[in-house]
Amino acid sequence: MVAEPAAGETQEEIAEKNYPELQIDFAELIRTNQVFRGWLYFPALDISYPVVQGEDNDEYLHHTYEGTYNFAGSIFLEYTNQGDFSDCNTIIYGHNMKNGSMFGKLKEFREDAYGKSPYIWILTPEGDYRYEIFSAYVTPVNSDTYTLFKGPDKEFQEYVEAMKENSEIETRDMEVDVKDKVITQATCTGNEASRYVVQAIRIDEV
Repeated sequence: MVAEPAAGETQEEIAEKNYPELQIDFAELIRTNQVFRGWLYFPALDISYPVVQGEDNDEYLHHTYEGTYNFAGSIFLEYTNQGDFSDCNTIIYGHNMKNGSMFGKLKEFREDAYGKSPYIWILTPEGDYRYEIFSAYVTPVNSDTYTLFKGPDKEFQEYVEAMKENSEIETRDMEVDVKDKVITQATCTGNEASRYVVQAIRIDEV
């Protein structure tokens, strides 16, 4: 579980205290499934799963990382994204499971969780990427949230600013650079017409 912040603690102190203490055997994960893309660690919500990427967005809806059928499915990337999290906006999907597994806890990300830790980690064989959450909100299934970009440009920068305005929780005001990398985590809400999303900007590689 995430370590509780102390009074007067800086964001960097929170980040250091919540650095993932995970022993991940990347070689074994890749041997098990060649479409393994990284490990998602979301300390404030105790979410920790391998991330895969199918040939379409249906493949891992109801299949586990190992490839067996399971209704809960897996955490998976948008199939049209690059698999190395290098896109301007990388979309990550997971089911809103009633038992809290997968992205079942995502909707619980509110101010109290943000205060515990505003960070999300993507751990890969190439490096560990730290992201800071800047927005969390409910959005229609066909909203601009799911926009993908061919490369960094003014349109992407304007997109991030617009997504910041969507947030239903108060977050730190971060400056947006055209070269920023965003992850968009999305899950269903119980209403087929909407999704709950949590978005974060990559702030460094460890």
